[in-house]
Amino acid sequence: MSKTKVTSFEVAARAGVSQSAVSRVFTPGASASKKTVEKVRKAADELGYRPNVLARAMVSGKSRIIGLVVSYLDNQFYPVALEALSNALQAQGYHILIFTAPNSVDGVEAVVQDLMDYQVDGIIAASVSMTSGLADRARDAGIPIVLFNRGQEGDGFSCVTSTNHAGGRKVAEFLLAGAHKRIAHIAGWQGSSTGRDRQAGFVETLQQAGMEPFALIDGMYKRPVAMECARQLIQGDTIPDAIFVGNDHMAFAVMDALREAGITVGQDISIVGYDDVPLAGWASYDLTTVRQPVNRMVDSTVELLMSQMANDAPEPGWIEIDGELILRSSARIPKGWSS
Repeated sequence: MSKTKVTSFEVAARAGVSQSAVSRVFTPGASASKKTVEKVRKAADELGYRPNVLARAMVSGKSRIIGLVVSYLDNQFYPVALEALSNALQAQGYHILIFTAPNSVDGVEAVVQDLMDYQVDGIIAASVSMTSGLADRARDAGIPIVLFNRGQEGDGFSCVTSTNHAGGRKVAEFLLAGAHKRIAHIAGWQGSSTGRDRQAGFVETLQQAGMEPFALIDGMYKRPVAMECARQLIQGDTIPDAIFVGNDHMAFAVMDALREAGITVGQDISIVGYDDVPLAGWASYDLTTVRQPVNRMVDSTVELLMSQMANDAPEPGWIEIDGELILRSSARIPKGWSS
């Protein structure tokens, strides 16, 4: 049997207040006295009333929804980051709509167009690339976009990243201080700013010390590719004594491949990752890695998005946040370096 929907007018009559008071109670950020809130919510519970969020959005022009776009979730960094983003946005009174998109221009643009159709108030894109044309369309629609963990110069996007170039430099300095002589790099996807910047900082620092990388391979941020890269590196008579891997997700795969080959990680070959996801601290990996300051990155992303939605920060900005090198047993620790 169908049940007639309860209206806000019925709730108002039951609670003995005006319909506008009911509307204020169920509008995030609106003002209502504690007594009014208690009466309205009690009446709503008794009648089984639920506010029509979509109808309110059509009237106000604000959906109170933020779209989150991510290319993939098998990298452990993104579930952690998305949970933090969701919590931070919900604390601001916003609901979250999460879309996954292939990391291609056509795939991302289709998803973002869907989000625009949902009339979201803003979009956060985690590690996906976009075009300047898309930035223009979003701007014309009054929907700000902030890129999270991905930089993109010259296309009108605001970006929040860690200091990826400096992170790569820190890894090189650490491995050089540990007297490693054959240092390889399994990089993140070179189509991404994160992969390019980490590699650039790493390689430049080695070269300044008079050393070339033992090998440079694009691991594509994919576990199977990273495992195959590791197997290739140990095929010859001379193998690396250290490998910097472009993120933890790939580093775990590299460690697994080396162990399958009978190599002792941390003794035969030092491994360093990037991200410091929770799994990196587990005893089975105990991975030395550059920590992405995810909470500070999230706070900056949300603050930047809120400012742009309020038109307080109309110009695109790029925020980089420094992360520390976390020392664990997967890499030889140089004398004088504290863990």
